[in-house]
Amino acid sequence: MDTHRKDLYPDVTAAGGLVSAMKEAAKLRGGEIWPAPSTTDAIIIDTARGLVSVVPATEERLFRVRVLIPGFTWESPGFSWEIGSTDDLGLLVEAVAAWREGMPLDELAARFEFLELDEFARALERGEPTSLQWSDLLSSDFHRRQWNLLRRLHADEVLRNMFPTITHGAVRLCVDLFDGASRQVLVHDLDGERYEVIRPGVPGADWVEVPTGDLITYLRAALNQQ
Repeated sequence: MDTHRKDLYPDVTAAGGLVSAMKEAAKLRGGEIWPAPSTTDAIIIDTARGLVSVVPATEERLFRVRVLIPGFTWESPGFSWEIGSTDDLGLLVEAVAAWREGMPLDELAARFEFLELDEFARALERGEPTSLQWSDLLSSDFHRRQWNLLRRLHADEVLRNMFPTITHGAVRLCVDLFDGASRQVLVHDLDGERYEVIRPGVPGADWVEVPTGDLITYLRAALNQQ
């Protein structure tokens, strides 16, 4: 940590870093969170509701809490969103531990007022994030260029169960949104009649041009391969 960060986080510095500080704070409260070391300032905690990251702000004392949906490579980096922030390390650790232990979101929101639990967080709790994500993408003007492809993929009874995101203009379909190594494909619409498809994470994989009539069959096969 630099001098400015030491002034903002003396308790973290005294503990030897954010990982140690969070572990100590959790232990004092009778819980565990098992944060993983990171090469950045962010601390990552694995939970059944996705990966939770804690990022200390540099301009003020503030611990920002985000939920991460992992990607696999630069081609499919996943996404994250902030669910709240606090300057209280003890309160932060209690909230992360409660999230990790599966406390219902209504209870979390009532107990930890700094948390901002949006519609997507609640869809995670209901086990319905995929359907909400499809709905959001298909109604977002920002992704209007991908609407035709999204509608075509969503019309298939198998592909609509895959978690969709948009990455560098391509539609990414993933079997398991919580597993960055899960089977996935990226689909780029060339002209409405031809598509390019790649399978991130597969050794030697490259973009393959797929004609429109073969697209759904090709994607089904790629996502079903072990």
